[in-house]
Amino acid sequence: MRVEKGATFKRDGYGKKKQLSDSWRKPRGQHNKQREQKKAKGALPKPGFGSPIAVRGMHPSGFFEVLISSVKELEGLDPKTQAVRISGTVGNRKRTVLQEAAVSAGLKVLNIKTLKTTETKPKKIDAKRFSADQKKKDEKPSAKSKTPAAPIKKNAPKVKPAEKTEEKKALVKTAKNTAKPKAEKAEKPSEKTKATTPVKSTGKSVKSKTEVPAEAKPKAAAKPKAKKKTESEVKKNE
Repeated sequence: MRVEKGATFKRDGYGKKKQLSDSWRKPRGQHNKQREQKKAKGALPKPGFGSPIAVRGMHPSGFFEVLISSVKELEGLDPKTQAVRISGTVGNRKRTVLQEAAVSAGLKVLNIKTLKTTETKPKKIDAKRFSADQKKKDEKPSAKSKTPAAPIKKNAPKVKPAEKTEEKKALVKTAKNTAKPKAEKAEKPSEKTKATTPVKSTGKSVKSKTEVPAEAKPKAAAKPKAKKKTESEVKKNE
């Protein structure tokens, strides 16, 4: 019924250019001859060219498609007139179950796939090696001698947290006292360097004098400060 009434609509200019296929595209040009329905330029799709209502929407195989994504949707389908198409969002694990259920119900699967099943082969076990490993496992627990845990003394004195803090404070004080003399020793050499006066080198030959250490030299007596003269005393001197 579809073949008798069916019509083929081809794209305008598909024979003129290689890059154009014969798949239908509506002509939209202002001066397009096919759009103006000129003779020998190809027919446009119209309501009269439609397929019969009894066959409309049917798959070329002769079945009506039904999209499925779960096993519950297979219930109530007619295997004589309806075919099944599994949704693309379904994974391989769920797909195998759906395909088996559809085939067992006598339904045709339009997009059936052959899924590979990965079978894991059992590993070969060497009898000699297995027996040697098993012996080692049996010997391990007997070889290990568990040492008894040390007994806890019941009457052992407990150290209070307050005593710990006092001990820490005492250690800190001793550390500070030991650090002070080192700082004083470092300051002494700086005072000696200030007392020593540098000797100027001259061209004339000078007799070598015995250098007296700065500590042995007697300190010079402090000079009395000169009093400021009053105005009356200045006039008398003049």
